[in-house]
Amino acid sequence: MTWSEMQPLLSQAGTETLVMVGWSTLIAVAAGLPIGVLLVLTDRGGLLQNTVVNKVIGQIVNIGRSMPFIILMVALMNFTRWITGTTIGSEAAIVPLAIGGIPFFARLVETAVREVDQGLVEAVQAMGGNTWTIVRKVLVPEALPSLIASTTTTVIALIGYSAMAGTVGGGGLGDLAVRYGYQRFETGLMWITVAVLAVAIAVIQFGGDWAARSLHRRGARSGPAPALRLLKAKEPAAADISKVA
Repeated sequence: MTWSEMQPLLSQAGTETLVMVGWSTLIAVAAGLPIGVLLVLTDRGGLLQNTVVNKVIGQIVNIGRSMPFIILMVALMNFTRWITGTTIGSEAAIVPLAIGGIPFFARLVETAVREVDQGLVEAVQAMGGNTWTIVRKVLVPEALPSLIASTTTTVIALIGYSAMAGTVGGGGLGDLAVRYGYQRFETGLMWITVAVLAVAIAVIQFGGDWAARSLHRRGARSGPAPALRLLKAKEPAAADISKVA
């Protein structure tokens, strides 16, 4: 097979992979972020401590993470058909990709949020901040570099999942490699597909690492969190009032 014959195939498969991974990443991040934060808040000693809720959510996340993706796709075929009207193609593959990515990202979010300095949380609580304020002003902003790194890891994992989706007609680069590289013995096209995936993953990893480092350095330059700075600003004022009294 010549390059002129490979090029349109690679272009179409690359677009399908981009669509699958892009939409599934958006869904996984949108659903996984609140789940991960909720796992921290409802844990023992958390702001919304609730052992039952934490255990139930944790078990659901564990089941989702433990299931191999190829089995998950087969198990969700009826649900996928109900959502998209089909079980074949890149649109259908978005459903299992997103559902597989949600628990994966949720656990990464949980780890990232747990790393936030509890002194900042206590400072906001001392100023009367509620749970939503702490999540919005402290937990998520302080964990943002780690959340960016977690998103990068999730995108790379979903690219691998999308390649597996190609084995059951999900479209994309994985489907191209199976149909031409394996079934038609076009080894040249198969290795080019592997190279494209490797380059894409390297670029995504580089971009994610750069963004995480940039946010980390910016946070280090800005000093303490705004909530902590505000608390320190209140302390001298309180001291002055006590002197006057």
